[in-house]
Amino acid sequence: MPRTIPESTRELCLSLPDTEEVSRHGAPNFKVKGKTFAMFVLNHHGDGRVALWLNSPRGAQQMYTQLDPESYFVPPYVGVKGWLGMELNKNLEWKEIYARIREAYEHASPSSPDIPPSDGPPVAPPDVEMLPGDINPWLGEEAQSILATMHEHCMRLPETVREESGGHPSWKGGKKAYAGVAHDQGKLQLRFKIGVEQQGFLVDDPRYTIPLYYGTNGWIDLDVQNGVNWQEVDSLLESSYRQIALKRMLKALDELLVSQ
Repeated sequence: MPRTIPESTRELCLSLPDTEEVSRHGAPNFKVKGKTFAMFVLNHHGDGRVALWLNSPRGAQQMYTQLDPESYFVPPYVGVKGWLGMELNKNLEWKEIYARIREAYEHASPSSPDIPPSDGPPVAPPDVEMLPGDINPWLGEEAQSILATMHEHCMRLPETVREESGGHPSWKGGKKAYAGVAHDQGKLQLRFKIGVEQQGFLVDDPRYTIPLYYGTNGWIDLDVQNGVNWQEVDSLLESSYRQIALKRMLKALDELLVSQ
């Protein structure tokens, strides 16, 4: 059976004693006796990385990022606590990846059972290369078609501009965003700023989810993995646009709708 980077990395982390996997914010976290020692993070905010964030020993972050800045980095959020970011699809040998995981494991739980020294990792390395579409689902052929149609529909609305943020496009009416795209565990999603009141009417439909961080500002995600109803999208775009539009923009929108 082909072995992917996520699968092999999961097996490697779980091969250590007393470990478990939990999901947090849609990403696999690996714990030993309740303490997180590694997080698998794919394309975080569009950074293009296939990475582990590791709860490494003091001084490890500075040492490894200086020795090999192509493979190691300071991860966001937890980097200030000394965590180490490690890219899994760059230049590192599988044996070195395992060594960094073991260091984080032993640092997170010093009282864990001693791991006998070994000649190498107890899990075979991945043998399948990750393609760009595996890292960012919006780079796939079908996704690009959806993206092109979404752009076409957004650009019909007055004063709309497209911007790139975190590796993903968003569409603004004037200076305020009203639509964008997202992905969750490989699922393609369109994102709309429909307002907090409207969220409650939509979340009964399993295709809709309220995104972390953005949800409190009235955003909602629509899963389009199994196809797109563009009439539905147009309705969501109009509602979202009205949330952010200035009076002149609303006037132009109403004139546009009357003329259609």
